[in-house]
Amino acid sequence: MNRILPDDLSVGTANVVALLVGFVTIPVLFRLLGPAGFGDYAFLLSVFAIYMTFVSSWITDGVRTFLAEDQPTSDWEPYVIGYYLRLAVLSALTGAFVLFLGSRNGFVATLFGEEYTTYFYGLALLVISVQFQSYSRKTLLGLGLERHSGSLSVLNNVVFVVVAVPLVYLGFGVAGALAGYAVSSIVCGIVGLALIHGRVSLSSVFRIPPREFPRKKMLTSASTSVALLFLLASLYHIDIVMLQQFRESSAVGNYRAALFMAELLWFVPIALQTVHVVPTSELWSRNRLDEITALASKTTRYTLLLTAAVAVVIASLADVVVPIYFGPDATPAIGPALLLLPGALGFALARPVLAISQSGGSLRYPVLATAGAAGINVALNYLLIPRYGMHGAAFATTIGYGSMFAFHWFSAQQIGFDPLADARLGRVAATTAFAAVPTFALATVVTNPWLALLLVPPFGLLVHLVFAVLTGAIEPAEPFGVLAELPSPVGSRAEPIRERLEGVNGDLTVVGWFQSMLFLAGVTLLLSGVLLATFGPDTGVPIFG
Repeated sequence: MNRILPDDLSVGTANVVALLVGFVTIPVLFRLLGPAGFGDYAFLLSVFAIYMTFVSSWITDGVRTFLAEDQPTSDWEPYVIGYYLRLAVLSALTGAFVLFLGSRNGFVATLFGEEYTTYFYGLALLVISVQFQSYSRKTLLGLGLERHSGSLSVLNNVVFVVVAVPLVYLGFGVAGALAGYAVSSIVCGIVGLALIHGRVSLSSVFRIPPREFPRKKMLTSASTSVALLFLLASLYHIDIVMLQQFRESSAVGNYRAALFMAELLWFVPIALQTVHVVPTSELWSRNRLDEITALASKTTRYTLLLTAAVAVVIASLADVVVPIYFGPDATPAIGPALLLLPGALGFALARPVLAISQSGGSLRYPVLATAGAAGINVALNYLLIPRYGMHGAAFATTIGYGSMFAFHWFSAQQIGFDPLADARLGRVAATTAFAAVPTFALATVVTNPWLALLLVPPFGLLVHLVFAVLTGAIEPAEPFGVLAELPSPVGSRAEPIRERLEGVNGDLTVVGWFQSMLFLAGVTLLLSGVLLATFGPDTGVPIFG
């Protein structure tokens, strides 16, 4: 059995914590700032994220890559750390000066509006603080101190909440949120540099490397990675930037809320993407393409099953979740959120495929694939936002996101593996269609919103699992196989069940009994769903309403 989970479950913990912190923080900021203020904040962060790919990415990618390489000369680590730290300082000061100059000479006011000039002065300061935070984290990764890097990421999120939320509550608005971002970056930058200093003295910044030190290679090696990061940043943020140019800030705020609802689908692929880089790198080094294909296709199948289940639950509860989660002012976000779900599902499938492709070392095809999706995304947003506003942005983005998987599937085939070899797309589609009937039916019948939030998610996931086994999207033993990889007591208890269902240490009739029970349960669920959908109250939400 190809392992999906690593022995060390600490990998990806920082990403999980970041998602959980965002899950709590974003609705609080939305309520405190209001749709318009939250829209301004989202717009500023989107511009900043795209801008920082040019200021920071080539440095952080370079220091991580070259620290992890074999050391060709003595004192390799001090020279690499010192060289890139000097570049980080120079790049941060240059990036901050450009933003300051653009604000001072009126360029920002001309491009975005006079009201954003003051904020861009703040972004100029933010460039410097974020630069050192990013440099510290990537340097720690290059030194093999992944736990410290992950801890910094967690610290960054916690400090942001502690500082930003009170400032916004006290009336400092968007400036308070940006101040929280700056403080958290400064704290993490200082702590990160201190951790680096404990391993390699930062006095190395003053040491001049020998003549044979590969300066030119270090300057140019990250160009392809920067291109990939810029394209990904445009996919994440260009819709928000363009929407701000054609609609009021409140529309941008509601659209960002809709995006966040859709991005909840990325919880599973974010974890799988982080997990797969290390094991597939080893397989690539041995040219084990068959094993890579098996691992990639199983990951695609599991990702599709889980994210489709979450998408069905979110879609069935969108009219309930959005007003409760973000407040009644976010009701306009319901339609865009529903439009974004299919695209977010496609992007969720693309993330692990991209990670596996990257671990192979060649970025040519992944960059081209991402460029194709980014180009579609920009073109459709440009065409649809002026006429349809945030609904046009949602439709354009869902097509751009969805095309990511199509492009990266083709890219993977060119590289040498097929993520659809055992994806069982037809069976997964049937699973989703069957499970959606009773899930939507229950969400329709349960009119109490809090009771619906309590009942529908676990019911929907359970129903999805039942139909997944019935349709053959997964084998009866597979869910227990995944659980068996977890630490005890979960793993130790799941392994005997997996063995019995596979007939390894038990009677194969157990499998037949298990499938018969699931068949009866599936038929009951489907029929009850049809009846409830037919005779229950209609509480549907119009997408373009």
